[in-house]
Amino acid sequence: MASPEVEKAELGTASAGSRVGPEVENNSVYQPIDRSQNYQREELQVLGTVQILTGAIIMALGVFLGSLQNAAHLFRHFFFFTFYTGYPLWGAVFFISSGSISVAAGRNPTRMLMQNSFGMNISSATIALLGLIFLSINLAVNSLSFKGCQSSPSPDLCIYTGVSSNGLVSLMLILTVLELCVTISVSALWCRANCCSSREVGSVFTSRFCGIKSASSLK
Repeated sequence: MASPEVEKAELGTASAGSRVGPEVENNSVYQPIDRSQNYQREELQVLGTVQILTGAIIMALGVFLGSLQNAAHLFRHFFFFTFYTGYPLWGAVFFISSGSISVAAGRNPTRMLMQNSFGMNISSATIALLGLIFLSINLAVNSLSFKGCQSSPSPDLCIYTGVSSNGLVSLMLILTVLELCVTISVSALWCRANCCSSREVGSVFTSRFCGIKSASSLK
């Protein structure tokens, strides 16, 4: 029959093991989550930088398109539908703004910045969809407008204007598709971060509940 001192020593060893076990398990669980969060912050900054560059290039292409319109004023009603909508200006402003907020949220991921970044990226995705519609209409109108160049006063200038307009609009279309993919990626990062944080809170609650239950069973 074991003495009371031996039983107390065994209980102390068991309780110490129960205290050490969850700590080691928690360290093995939460360390990958911290690394993934750091990776998500870096990825958010990179995607935000891509958004800023995309918006700046779209704005520059819009300036070139406006300059081409002023140079070929005889054909301003044929090839400059996108310029008249103002998409190269307000679309680029939205993209640059959402990219700047995404970079700021990656450097300092506060709850307010993350929510603002998510909202701006949803708005930018909507703007990108509108831009795709405008640019597609512009390319369709340009293909029809080439038929009217033969009856214009300067057929060569008309064809040159149409080809240049098609090139600029096509570049804007490619960049808009890129912007749409980036905004979707940033929104997915935000949703994944929220899911991870919810899972982490649930794990902490479960570990605490199990600790309380084990302590009560020892009593």
